[in-house]
Amino acid sequence: MKPTSILFAALLMPTLAFAADHNLGELAKANRIEVFNRKLDQTKADSPQAVFLNAAPNDGLAWITGVELSEGTIELEIKGKNEQGRSFVGIAFHGQDNRVFDAVYLRPFNFQAAEQERRSHAIQYISMPEHDWNELRKGHPGKYEFAITPAPDPDSWVKLKLVVKSKKVAAFVNGADAPALTVELLNDRLKGKVGLWVGNGSDGWFRNLKVIPETK
Repeated sequence: MKPTSILFAALLMPTLAFAADHNLGELAKANRIEVFNRKLDQTKADSPQAVFLNAAPNDGLAWITGVELSEGTIELEIKGKNEQGRSFVGIAFHGQDNRVFDAVYLRPFNFQAAEQERRSHAIQYISMPEHDWNELRKGHPGKYEFAITPAPDPDSWVKLKLVVKSKKVAAFVNGADAPALTVELLNDRLKGKVGLWVGNGSDGWFRNLKVIPETK
């Protein structure tokens, strides 16, 4: 290989190393998922590519070892349940530790609810620890949670894509052209860990994680 080719390849390596698809089932086998307040139960994962996080009191996290993001795109397929108040499933990003992180998550039981009020709570942004969902709903109703149109099947896999850029996050559901949620980030964190998130009393299935940092 020519010297110039070697140099070009070396310059590309950092980008290629981090812009990657992640087989969550394989990462679980290799102990490359750091779980907080949950357990990975692969006997309940419905495919070799997926992981299952069990239900437990309070929120749970599963950080992907060695994966961080500043700006860029996170894609993940998620499946929760159509059980009211018992299914909160999403993506954590800009994580500093198990208390300090941002997340966008779904409430599948609200996707197709008969009441408009419940449908308007289908997707939520939070910034922990200062800005949990209840504080945001009370202080800023309708600003950090929205309905999803068209409404997904609450018992099926849902593709959630987050685009993080310039202090904003936009969330796209099931390949929609328009975001279901676009908000300003409520903190000054510029970079952090990427992981799976489940809320109080919730379990969930996750597969096909892709993290694509924006190249400068």
